[in-house]
Amino acid sequence: MAPPPITGRSGSLDRADVQGLVGSGYGRLPEAVFLGLQVDDGAAGRALLADLLPELTSMAGARGSRALNVAVSHPGLARLGVRQEALAGFSLEFAGGMATPTRSAFLGDVGEQAPATWAWGGPDTPRVDVLLLLYARSAAELTAHAEDVRHRYPADGVREVLELPTTSLSPRDHLGFADGISQPEVAGLHGRGERGIALGEFLLGYPNAYGRRARGPLLPATDDPGRVLPPAPRTGRRDEVDLGRNGSYLVVRTLAVDVAAFWDHVDRWAERTGLPAEQVAAKMVGRWPDGTSLTVSADHPLGDEPVDNDFRYHRDGDAAGLRCPVAAHVRRANPRDSLDPRPGSAASVRVNDRHRLIRRGRQYGPPPVSRDTAPGTEPDGERGLHFLCLNADLGRQFEFVQHTWLDNPAFAGLQDSPDPIAGHHPPGGHGVFPIPADPVRHRLLDLPHAVRVRGGGYFFLPGIRALHHIASGPASPGPAPEPSG
Repeated sequence: MAPPPITGRSGSLDRADVQGLVGSGYGRLPEAVFLGLQVDDGAAGRALLADLLPELTSMAGARGSRALNVAVSHPGLARLGVRQEALAGFSLEFAGGMATPTRSAFLGDVGEQAPATWAWGGPDTPRVDVLLLLYARSAAELTAHAEDVRHRYPADGVREVLELPTTSLSPRDHLGFADGISQPEVAGLHGRGERGIALGEFLLGYPNAYGRRARGPLLPATDDPGRVLPPAPRTGRRDEVDLGRNGSYLVVRTLAVDVAAFWDHVDRWAERTGLPAEQVAAKMVGRWPDGTSLTVSADHPLGDEPVDNDFRYHRDGDAAGLRCPVAAHVRRANPRDSLDPRPGSAASVRVNDRHRLIRRGRQYGPPPVSRDTAPGTEPDGERGLHFLCLNADLGRQFEFVQHTWLDNPAFAGLQDSPDPIAGHHPPGGHGVFPIPADPVRHRLLDLPHAVRVRGGGYFFLPGIRALHHIASGPASPGPAPEPSG
């Protein structure tokens, strides 16, 4: 299959060159599986990519009963033969990887959830160079899809080392709460004009919220004799091409969820506070199970009414968190207009928009257990979330949100209060969840360890043309660059 023609040079989005996952979580395809490959021979890996290219799903072709997208790690790019000039152009976070000691300390991946304990992505697990993301309309179709892909594996040089199955797509997570409600509105992503967050916050090659293009991988034009790649943007040099344009960084983290432990803590806190258990849980999450924000409706879910997601905490009179606590998960993950400068203002919203993520996660494991199930008696099998998100700046977006908003015990003036759901909870029973109330607030102690990191990695989701270039191999003979990890 020939690469799509180069279009959109004026800055408009070339949908045929963007992998479909950027524009859609494939909600019409409820079944998914993610396959991790180790590339031991670059030529074999490139041959596989070339064979898969006709099956790739772009934003321009995201219809049908199947979808396939491809992401590659930094070591994987090296093993596929990407030149050092381009490898050096990727972000430092991506080049270093998620599981280095520095990254682990920064992300709270320590102790019982340190990379050494991970089921994949850690120092003692097989290396994942290429991640294939497969989606399908039915379980039978997904099985056939996976078989078709596996039949394309070369006899030698590439092997599957990881399979991440998922459960059929559900509107609610394992804790029973509606999920995927608050996604960023991105300017130009779906042809809606220029309103929304800058496209360069999620795709390389476009201006971001600061009006600058994120650093991306460039190559000498001589490495692209077929003129597959677009010219480098505004470098002042006509002899470079852009390998990163229309690509995005993909964060993948496998998060195990202890549902029974979460509800056991909620029930005990409900007895101590006198609040209904569902309300305690909603205070921790920041929404009612049906997705209604506590800021919109503090006392009860709205049921059949459409979820109102067009709200702000300060503008709508909840600055103190009397309805939705400041420490609640969704308020920390997306503070909206709660940040300096001038909370409640457009300037506050602009600050928040510099740290947004496009989330594309899928759940895995047995069906959700009943709230009445005692801890340790739930059906066999780990359950949780394969968290996936897309962003153009790993440090300023994903890592900032995890470290500065979720893990931070002093978020927004709090004390000893990490995120009650997804934050790092040090051992020893530390951590407080304050529930503001008038006249007397509640302070819930001993936050539950309901979520544990079980694996993860940083990948690059290249543009379609970039994948064509990678599959074609180096422009001139010679050894591939030495992998960085």
